[in-house]
Amino acid sequence: MKTLKEVKVGETVTVARIQGAGPVKRRIMDMGITKGVTIHVRKVAPLGDPMELNLRGYELSLRKADAEMIEVE
Repeated sequence: MKTLKEVKVGETVTVARIQGAGPVKRRIMDMGITKGVTIHVRKVAPLGDPMELNLRGYELSLRKADAEMIEVE
């Protein structure tokens, strides 16, 4: 299964599962990224980090290190 880090600009994906545990996983979930949520990758910064995402009606910037923990389908 691929991670959010591997998704190209312009693609829309659905969250399958969030890896990790503890405070990092909790922080990702607090940002609204939970199983079943649709995420649209709007753009990626020139040097590749961070990514700008659209989800749940708002925009979110997420570091690639955090995006690697999110499995999508």
